[in-house]
Amino acid sequence: MLIRNRTHYAVAAALVAALALAGCKKKEEPAPTPPPAAETPAPAPAPAEPAPAPAATATATVASVDLGSAIGADKKVSAAAASFKPKDTVYASVSTSTSDPAATVATKLGAKWTFQDGQTVHEDPAADVQATNGGVTEFHINSPKGFPEGKYKVEITQDGNVVQTKEFDVKK
Repeated sequence: MLIRNRTHYAVAAALVAALALAGCKKKEEPAPTPPPAAETPAPAPAPAEPAPAPAATATATVASVDLGSAIGADKKVSAAAASFKPKDTVYASVSTSTSDPAATVATKLGAKWTFQDGQTVHEDPAADVQATNGGVTEFHINSPKGFPEGKYKVEITQDGNVVQTKEFDVKK
């Protein structure tokens, strides 16, 4: 009889556990039915080829400034100098380069010549230049009466900004 009671207890315990689990189980919701398809949508168009990136705009820069007392037909200094006589003509040969060697770039170049005390001796206003890779622009100053002895400098501007400065002196 003891074995029978144990068996009854075991079956009863299993039944209680099964009922407890069934009671705790969430109720499953029925899956929603999809709406009927009215029409089959047209296939999406193939993506267009991406537009080519716009060509980068070439830029011009002042590559170098050379000073001298004479220039050649190519506007390059043919007699380089850093010291001049009072009645010499002082030339500044401005070489440009471009980011695209084959490009011509519109820019504005100017020159401001000053004496050691900051006084402006002469100013070449910014002029439109078609800069090329290896192109040269020339600026110059002279004084028929002769420049006073002392230290001078020339500031080369591009599009309103000082991009190069060269110092020189005038001696007898």
